[in-house]
Amino acid sequence: MPAPTGALGPHALRGLAHPLRVRILALLREHGASTATRLADRLGESSGATSYHLRQLAAYGFVEDLPGRGAGRERWWRTVARHNDSAVHLRAAAAGTLQRLHDFLGGAADLPPEWLAGIAIDDVSVRLSPAQAVELLGRIRELLIDLPERAAGSEDVVVQWQVFPRLAPRRQASRRNQR
Repeated sequence: MPAPTGALGPHALRGLAHPLRVRILALLREHGASTATRLADRLGESSGATSYHLRQLAAYGFVEDLPGRGAGRERWWRTVARHNDSAVHLRAAAAGTLQRLHDFLGGAADLPPEWLAGIAIDDVSVRLSPAQAVELLGRIRELLIDLPERAAGSEDVVVQWQVFPRLAPRRQASRRNQR
């Protein structure tokens, strides 16, 4: 049963209830389509475990089989395009972001010193209208697309950002009461 694209419900959350599923989704979003075996190798898990969790993610509408790719029993999986207004999608993306940050911090002590100036975990509060928030996201995407693909000494770098309104405590409480 596909996950809803709007309201967050307990049924849809079950699709993301296992941390391995969140990690699988993050890898598929970051690296594109893959097989259970390839994902198992990257995650240090068995292919049986990743295969099971891929089928669970498919049952909840988060991934789908990629037809026409693979040979024999090999199945390729990709993420399903989701609406950005989906609370389920946003929660899954946030969990993947947190996992990537956690993984990075586990190995950050081994970074070469020249990388230290190029790392930031920061936030800035600004006042924006919804239209300005959309414009800001577009400008960030354009900036990233315009960067040179490869440069001497380059590494794959994860660029993460969040843009969301800061909810006043009264609004948060009234939303909880509406559920």
